[in-house]
Amino acid sequence: MDWQTAEDSAPSEFITDALARTVLGKPPATGAWRESDPAGDRHFAPLGAFEFESGQRLPFARIAYETWGALNADASNAVLVLHALTGDSHVTGSAGPGHRTDGWWPGIVGPGLAIDTERWFVVAPNMLGGCQGSTGPASAAPDGEPWGGRFPFTTIRDQVNAQARFADVLGIARWAAVVGGSMGGMQALEWAVSYPERVARAAIIAAPPLTMADQIGLNLVQLEAIENDPRFRGGDYYDAPDGEGPHRGLALARRIALLNYRSPDELNGRFQRTWQSGISPLGAGGRYAVESYLDFHGNRFTRRFDANSYITVVQAMNSHDVSRGRGSVAEALARVTARTLVVGIDSDRQFPLEGQREIARAVPGNIDGDVPAIISSAFGHDGFLIEEERVTAQLRRLLDD
Repeated sequence: MDWQTAEDSAPSEFITDALARTVLGKPPATGAWRESDPAGDRHFAPLGAFEFESGQRLPFARIAYETWGALNADASNAVLVLHALTGDSHVTGSAGPGHRTDGWWPGIVGPGLAIDTERWFVVAPNMLGGCQGSTGPASAAPDGEPWGGRFPFTTIRDQVNAQARFADVLGIARWAAVVGGSMGGMQALEWAVSYPERVARAAIIAAPPLTMADQIGLNLVQLEAIENDPRFRGGDYYDAPDGEGPHRGLALARRIALLNYRSPDELNGRFQRTWQSGISPLGAGGRYAVESYLDFHGNRFTRRFDANSYITVVQAMNSHDVSRGRGSVAEALARVTARTLVVGIDSDRQFPLEGQREIARAVPGNIDGDVPAIISSAFGHDGFLIEEERVTAQLRRLLDD
């Protein structure tokens, strides 16, 4: 539910002619990483057969991941970094073969940074159901065709259970820390509840204890934008030539989402009522600057993501509820034994502060007692990606002990 790439997670900007030219040409049917693409910095961990909460089953699943730093002899310095809805394993590093964008948290992960790769062995997986190397709808099914709409319904718990299997493959019995923002924060919280013995520290940033009706409703509109695109073809579009895939629906879903990731103050302050060019939008065919901004980012998104995967991971986000089958939220969070940092953003209209307050009140090991740490930002939900200095200050309180 957030841009999750360095080039997108920046203050809003006017779209120049040079930027507009970068999305000229017909978009591919899918922006998913394919087996014929360069691996880049990815590694792949086989999970074998995997069963979902629904009872559906994959005969084979794998997790694509990247690492930084070195694992120590007793495997006690591993930190799991979990990306948000449309992210991937490329947390830091340049764009290049196999990676369409620069890393999404370059000011947070690296030598001497908040998540210091000279101290920690940092692991970042692409989530199950994603489209950048981990098994998802664009992956091949046993019949040789992409799973597409046949891919199993996936929950946050499914994704965390897959990550636990992945940790077993790596030989990591307990994470020194699990860190995530937005949907990654949902997974970090689920880790701390489902596997308390395997998490020493947890950082839950801009994430709620459960997805509420307002968020599910906003997600519905995005999913219908994709499913109502005639070129979606029920999820069977992978053989479509460039320009004939469901890019219009996917781009529209992205534009809808962006409006909820940023704050009104930022968009109003940056764009106001300015025009994109000298041509008036008042009947003369011109456009407002904010319209061009949304169109550009929606169109660019179709070149790095997959429509079926977007549906899968949004539905997983809708599934998020740490209390499901565990009594109340407070009862579920009482299971957490990790030293915990809970961070909210004061201008976040995607996951407002009340969600972080509820987590902070119920988690026994919250380092701030019964309140969350609050980052003041004009950038809304995406502040956890943009406000690197403020996020760094919070993470150091958890990790530099």
